[in-house]
Amino acid sequence: MLHLVISRLVSLSMTLLFVSLAIFLILEVLPGDPAAIMLGTAAREDTLAALRQELGLDQPALVRYLDWIGGILHGDLGTSITYKMPVSTLVAERMSVTLPLSLLAILISTALALPLGVAAAARRDGPVDRAVLVFSQMGVAVPNFWIGLLFILFFSTHLGWFPAGGFPGWGAGIGPALQALLLPALALALPQAAVLTRVTRSATLEVVGADFVRTARAKGLDRGATLRRHVVPNALIPVTTILGLQLSFFFGGAILVENVFNLPGLGRLAYQALNQRDLVVIKDIVLIFSGFVIVVNFLVDLGYTILDPRLRNRA
Repeated sequence: MLHLVISRLVSLSMTLLFVSLAIFLILEVLPGDPAAIMLGTAAREDTLAALRQELGLDQPALVRYLDWIGGILHGDLGTSITYKMPVSTLVAERMSVTLPLSLLAILISTALALPLGVAAAARRDGPVDRAVLVFSQMGVAVPNFWIGLLFILFFSTHLGWFPAGGFPGWGAGIGPALQALLLPALALALPQAAVLTRVTRSATLEVVGADFVRTARAKGLDRGATLRRHVVPNALIPVTTILGLQLSFFFGGAILVENVFNLPGLGRLAYQALNQRDLVVIKDIVLIFSGFVIVVNFLVDLGYTILDPRLRNRA
């Protein structure tokens, strides 16, 4: 098991290295002059020269890449051209919104999907199963930003139960902060909950038809106990994999949802940096999103190996 973890960590490190190299090449080498991209083609030559010197663009590409990676390893993400402040400070401020939003969406999605999927499989072809299938099809078909707009129109504009946008900050109290995050979290969670519900239903149906489940029922174990002890634990193995992969979708999907609800999160920062052509911020945020996805996949792979004894023995 230790050998497996070490090999996965080496693979993770190499993947992060190649991703960082690809980001650097795309944003700083392939387009041409990054200073002209940030300031526009109408900028004066002395202004462009000053920005090149400030960002170290007059250095060779290899030196700039090594300086960037070395700064990241020491916690220095550079200084934003637009905000004139360290990118690490910007990321830390915005992460206090994006991370709770993603975690709340994960909790909502899991709390909806697992019971619905198991209930639909336990009552296959019944009214509950049909209702769950309708929910899952609608959830997959409707994008999260459209759900967010509908929530704003109904719950904020019509009923006035929730704020239409903005974030009061955690200093205003946990209640107002969670109230501002609830609708965005629901909009982010429902499409993924629909996918996870279908996966849970399929995995549960597959386990229900297994020989060891029929044996448990033949020994006199009732239906509920069979589901709790034998079906659900085995069905959670593929569900855990999908849930782990969805973590990156929750984190990345926050870009659209945060802009719909005007939340000052990491996704909105990325959108603003893209509009303002702040390549320093864009480069770091893309690496953060990519690193998050890679680390989550590593944890999912490791968790899947721990949960499934067959894979653990093979490893």
